[in-house]
Amino acid sequence: MKITYLVLPMDPADRGTQRVRLGPGLMASLGLGLGSPVLVALSGGSCLCTAWPRPDLADGFIQIDMKCCSSNLILNKAIPTHLSLPLTPSPNPIFCPKLKGIRITVVVQSVEFRKTTPPSFIHELVKDMLKGTYVHQKHVIDVGDYDTDIKLIVIESLNPESTVTGLVTSKTGVEITGTRTLRYYRGQLQEQPQVLLGGLEEVSASLREMLHLPLQYPATLGSLGLSCPRGVLLAGPPGVGKTLLVRCLVGEVGASLITVRGPEVVGSRPGESEERLRAVFGRARAAAEEGPCVLFLDELDSLCPRRTGSSAPENRLVAQLLTLMDGMDQSDRFLIVGATNQPDSLDPALRRPGRFDREVVIGAPTAQQRLSILVDWAELAQRTTGYVGADLSALCREAAMLAIRHNTPTITMEHFLSALKTVRPSCLRGSLGRTDLPAVSWEQIGGLEEVKVKLQQSIEWPMRYPEAFVRLGLSRPRGVLLYGPPGCAKTTLVRAAATSSHCSFLSVSGADLYSPYVGDSEKALAQVGV
Repeated sequence: MKITYLVLPMDPADRGTQRVRLGPGLMASLGLGLGSPVLVALSGGSCLCTAWPRPDLADGFIQIDMKCCSSNLILNKAIPTHLSLPLTPSPNPIFCPKLKGIRITVVVQSVEFRKTTPPSFIHELVKDMLKGTYVHQKHVIDVGDYDTDIKLIVIESLNPESTVTGLVTSKTGVEITGTRTLRYYRGQLQEQPQVLLGGLEEVSASLREMLHLPLQYPATLGSLGLSCPRGVLLAGPPGVGKTLLVRCLVGEVGASLITVRGPEVVGSRPGESEERLRAVFGRARAAAEEGPCVLFLDELDSLCPRRTGSSAPENRLVAQLLTLMDGMDQSDRFLIVGATNQPDSLDPALRRPGRFDREVVIGAPTAQQRLSILVDWAELAQRTTGYVGADLSALCREAAMLAIRHNTPTITMEHFLSALKTVRPSCLRGSLGRTDLPAVSWEQIGGLEEVKVKLQQSIEWPMRYPEAFVRLGLSRPRGVLLYGPPGCAKTTLVRAAATSSHCSFLSVSGADLYSPYVGDSEKALAQVGV
């Protein structure tokens, strides 16, 4: 049984003492003595405190000092107004032995303090701050009340290793594994979205390796005589998950992230764009002094278009980026990741080795990848050919809205089928040849049985049974040529195949592609194939 207590603000005199003020009745019911360690569970984390009675001996109230708390509570120390605790003693009381040693990371206010302060002085200062403090593994100690530049102490591990909590004494050995600035540490906590990247497992593994090796083991690559890759280019249609993929993987490899979108750099005054771009690289170098860093240039095609036919300001901006990338050396521990949905519009000089060394292409998800995104909706995955991750998200949102309008407690297949009528693949919006025609079934076409069977085998079967083709070692047909006199149902047969396979239908005639201008016809044909 639990009872709810009102949480009051901490008395200023108790700030930084690690105390939790309880009524004597609650302390007795929990079996807590004066100064007993207690782990207080809060929404999203926990605090390790010592139990002390309230000065007025009033029950029903709690005051908590969050000196030692979970890392996710550092960003927002919002204490709940009410807290529920059991009326009986805990069956597993907190055991806090005297520790032989601890491994910590020190978080300071500025880079200058870390550079100018001797490590021995920081070590002795931190040891004095921690003496007499109960600590929890992976918790963070707030020492901001001390008049120093040291703000946080992250508890990495404890000795003995069999315990997760303990007491730091004057005999406890303290090992500092690293020093970070407060801005860098807060950025790492914020840039780790817990998102499942369905359908991107293979691409994630490839990009993770490209980020992990140069950022974490630059010395190893240098000892082998290998130069660290400087840049990675992500290419893929809009909404496929390029930006989300970078944010997730940067958090996994323990690096900070600086995100810059191409249009944000472009200024109106002469030289302003180049100045902003130099400032971005300066921020990346400053962040790389504290630890691995990734500079993410989103919408790179708007920042660095082809210089042939571009204006003088755009040409200067492209040249500035090339100069900055060529000026990077092994001491710059940051990697550049660019993202674009139009790789062919980039200036070719960016795509040579030494600049963007690697290119990762993320295409529209296959049927199996769409199934991993949708989870247990195999029929819907077959019907959403050409849909990218953002389209599937919009489809699910529209289906949920339909369920709400119909006051239905669950989302059914009927809701998804209705949503498919309004949510179309974003890559086909405005495409040449895109037409909305009524569905045609095979039964509506009389005769031509032999032709229909051949079309089903060539178009429908590879899409509906891809695993069978893989098992039998058969390659999927790349194209089908239909020929015959006008009016013999060639177009209708293709529409029926698209309807049966749940595919989009593009109808393009030679007249749509023809243009009297040099290169226009080729450009239109390339757009149809994208």
